[in-house]
Amino acid sequence: MAEHHFHLQANWPGLRNDVGEIAVGQLQTKISIPPEMDGPGVGTNPDEMLLGAAATCYIITLAAMMERSGLDKEDLTMESEGIVDVTNGVFTYKKIIHRPHVVLKADATEKELELVRKLAKKAETSCMISRAIQGNVEIELEAKVEIAAG
Repeated sequence: MAEHHFHLQANWPGLRNDVGEIAVGQLQTKISIPPEMDGPGVGTNPDEMLLGAAATCYIITLAAMMERSGLDKEDLTMESEGIVDVTNGVFTYKKIIHRPHVVLKADATEKELELVRKLAKKAETSCMISRAIQGNVEIELEAKVEIAAG
């Protein structure tokens, strides 16, 4: 069994509405509470970082699955949305919606198009971050898969 360890350093010099910093691997950024939650909105925040972790894990997993399947793409982009519910002052990360857009090469077949649709669904359940938050945060997929104009 292999284990990978990741280490994050955090500095929070003040109280609730101050600005701190984190450093992990190649990511070094300021952190604070977002303005939607009455914070200063400097740098990033836990809500954006969870969305970023889920989105990057998903898109990398999908790209790897497409590569293993021998699918040649023209383009792979994605937008993701995180929804946080606030009820009675309690913040709950409710849902993440991934909207990948896959454009296959102009010579792609209908069979390849269907395979990408299946992989798009499978990538969501295969991604390590999706599995980690499963049962706590709903993940929705709105995939768009098409063939490039020839």
